[in-house]
Amino acid sequence: MVVLEYNQLEELIIRIRDISGFDFSGYARPSLLRRAGRYLAKYDMDLGELLDHIEPGGSLVYELIQELTVNYSEMFRDPEYFKKVRTEVFGYLESYPALRFWVAGCASGEEAFSMAIMLKEAGLLSRSLIYATDLSNKVLTSAREGVFTLGNTRTFSESYMQAGGKHSLSDYYHVAYNQAIISPELRKNIVFSLHDLTGDGVFNEFQFISCRNVMIYFTLELRQQVFRLLYDSLSMLGFLCLGKRETLRYSGLEAHFKVIDSTLNIYQKIK
Repeated sequence: MVVLEYNQLEELIIRIRDISGFDFSGYARPSLLRRAGRYLAKYDMDLGELLDHIEPGGSLVYELIQELTVNYSEMFRDPEYFKKVRTEVFGYLESYPALRFWVAGCASGEEAFSMAIMLKEAGLLSRSLIYATDLSNKVLTSAREGVFTLGNTRTFSESYMQAGGKHSLSDYYHVAYNQAIISPELRKNIVFSLHDLTGDGVFNEFQFISCRNVMIYFTLELRQQVFRLLYDSLSMLGFLCLGKRETLRYSGLEAHFKVIDSTLNIYQKIK
């Protein structure tokens, strides 16, 4: 793998920002270094060659952005989190006539589909709309198709059962050409759309926001900015969920939330 120096990475960040308007300056450097190095190795080029090929109006810069952003997910990842949401949060949300959920940084849709399944089993899906957003058009295209390799379904099914699943995960997909295709009944309540947490603003008000395993890639300053966006997007008494390695600490908003679960990082907005 090509190894970049930090000063070279800064040069690349500036070039991407000047060409596309997307700013990686708030992203944690070690992760960006690894991903940029892999990209250069993949195409057998050095930084100078890459910079020469990044041009206004060209497609390369957007391809590079897709490579540098994080797109890993799986269905019912951290089953204990989903079980807690099912048992502790849904009971409160039952009182709402209409529900809006936001899965921020949705990657290829696994968490959004997991949420839809839980809402279906709780009798809430018909009055719920899930907005699933990501920075990458590439993964959003995959998410809209709702197609997964069949080999992943065993792990997904085990996690589903650990999360308190009431049926069989296979009830929610059908198999074709060695692929698992998510049921249209689930997909119709999910809106997949492009959104940049670091640059775009509030686009709706939500009773539930999941932004899990995203903040760990941001600097403290950028995390504070994104936390403010999430706070402004959340209705009073709405729920904010973070990843297991993330926290509201140092967000400047700790006093505005009640801790529902400090281990699983589930919070409720109280002011």
